[in-house]
Amino acid sequence: MNLRSEKLTSTGLLFLRVGIGVLMLVHGIAKLKGFGEMADQFPDPIGVGSKLSLILAIGAEVGCSLLLIVGFATRLALLPLVMTMVVALFVVHRADPWVAKELAAIYLLVYLSLLMTGPGRFSIDNGCCGRRNSPTAEPTLPETAT
Repeated sequence: MNLRSEKLTSTGLLFLRVGIGVLMLVHGIAKLKGFGEMADQFPDPIGVGSKLSLILAIGAEVGCSLLLIVGFATRLALLPLVMTMVVALFVVHRADPWVAKELAAIYLLVYLSLLMTGPGRFSIDNGCCGRRNSPTAEPTLPETAT
């Protein structure tokens, strides 16, 4: 892939990362602001209690979204976000019509795509970890001592 194409790909990943991160951050902040009212009635799909389920959702939606936005520990930050959307889509909204599931499905697809591609070159991950996180980096084998 040439340099121009790599820059365009990384620019697209930057827009996707920041855009989806900000959108999810809004959901997390709303949960944080409404914590008192939501703590006792929040869905508990994994059996840890409503309050802890809400704390886990807020942690993913706020903390991991912030990491996603700046592109730091991106793939690691995506794991709780993926799990949150899997639970929302297949457990919390299991019996709901598609219109209630659609947003979780969209988030899940974007998160899985970013998990596969990595954050791109315009990320903290790329700055501290080098080209390994670039979607166009060639795979390399570890060097062996000879």
